[in-house]
Amino acid sequence: MSFTTLGLSDAIVRAVTEAGYTQPTPIQTQAIPAVMNGGDLLAGAQTGTGKTAGFTLPIVHRLSTDKIGAALTNKSSQRSVRALILAPTRELAAQVEESVRIYGKYTNLNSAVIFGGVGINPQIKQLKQGVDILVATPGRLLDHMEQRTVDLSKIEILILDEADRMLDMGFIRDIKKVLAALPPKRQNLLFSATFSEEIKALADGLLNKPAMIEVARRNSTVEVIAQKIHPVDRDKKHPMLAHLIKSNKWSQVLVFTRTKHGANKLVDQLGADGIGALAIHGNKSQTARTRALSEFKDGTLQVLVATDIAARGIDIDQLPHVVNYDLPNIPEDYVHRIGRTGRAGATGEAVSLVCVDEHDMLKDIEKLIKQTLPRQVIPGFEPDPTARAQPIQLRSGAPGHGGRGGRPGGGGGGGGQVIRVGGGGRGSAKPRSAGGGGGARSGGGGRSSAPARSGGGGGRGR
Repeated sequence: MSFTTLGLSDAIVRAVTEAGYTQPTPIQTQAIPAVMNGGDLLAGAQTGTGKTAGFTLPIVHRLSTDKIGAALTNKSSQRSVRALILAPTRELAAQVEESVRIYGKYTNLNSAVIFGGVGINPQIKQLKQGVDILVATPGRLLDHMEQRTVDLSKIEILILDEADRMLDMGFIRDIKKVLAALPPKRQNLLFSATFSEEIKALADGLLNKPAMIEVARRNSTVEVIAQKIHPVDRDKKHPMLAHLIKSNKWSQVLVFTRTKHGANKLVDQLGADGIGALAIHGNKSQTARTRALSEFKDGTLQVLVATDIAARGIDIDQLPHVVNYDLPNIPEDYVHRIGRTGRAGATGEAVSLVCVDEHDMLKDIEKLIKQTLPRQVIPGFEPDPTARAQPIQLRSGAPGHGGRGGRPGGGGGGGGQVIRVGGGGRGSAKPRSAGGGGGARSGGGGRSSAPARSGGGGGRGR
């Protein structure tokens, strides 16, 4: 199977080939024809399987080869927004838009990405000039809608990317407001890393007799990722992490913390140990986030410490190590976190430092992934067997509990034709970009509909 046999135009195949990819992954093999046929689609694909190209490639093909697209003679003439891609974070939005640009470089389509945390005026200017494919985070898109600086009346294709994450982050109200402004007749594509009951309920209300694609079993973890648990006392996590990095000579490590404060504190502690680290989270400026991600991707930064906003927006070939410094309070986030390694067929290692406070969280994760993860006690860091659990801080400055975090939504649903594709990790190729900048709702002002927002500049920064 090649991209040519999927019916993509010569211009797109040329761009994909130049990007170094020759064979589509399982999700691409199934999703590309389904999208090109024009019907609605509900697609569940584990992170790292090539999901982004599964919808960007056929969208670029459809819009560049139909009557309107074929009439375009350049990338700068006036045009209306015909495709809207919603993504939950700035990093992911920027990554998706870069993919659109890479695969559409030999067409006359253009694209733009809009998200919060940065000035809105350059975005207004770009939208006024005309855009074919718009990638946006929900909050900033609503800002433009309220200021009437974006026209969604000509939308033909709507894509919800990482829909489960958008629900987790409380975007459902924003999404419904966007949907109400779109033409009723359009193609709808819903892509998600997991098929929760909430996602099926959203699909029921959005999709019309959709095809359904699921790659790998629900909430599975990539088989090429070696997972292990290091039991440790809560006050020994930082010394253990420094020990692991130094003794194993890890050169590139992505570390997840539960809170923004915890991320900042860990960066300072690692710096005192002589280990270069930067943090990426919702309170960081867009410039700081882009810089940290860029340095981490090019290998000049040894450790990137992140909260869960980064779990879906970091796409790095050959990332060898992911560390859960804190376990996530939502079990599904464990899957997304460790999915940052073991990409493009490479092997990877996911290590979790687990104290007595997190035992219930670990049980929930193992129940979700249907695995009992191996435990390995590190000599010199043996946990105190008499230690008693204390309440978990679920977010910066707010005490919580050790149970699973809540989600909006509910209900069953789904339906339509079911196409199940075997296999866990990525196939032989996954067109994607290395893109930068995107994020959870950060920035000042704004609505109260999302729990993952925190202060900063730049309007309703989502």
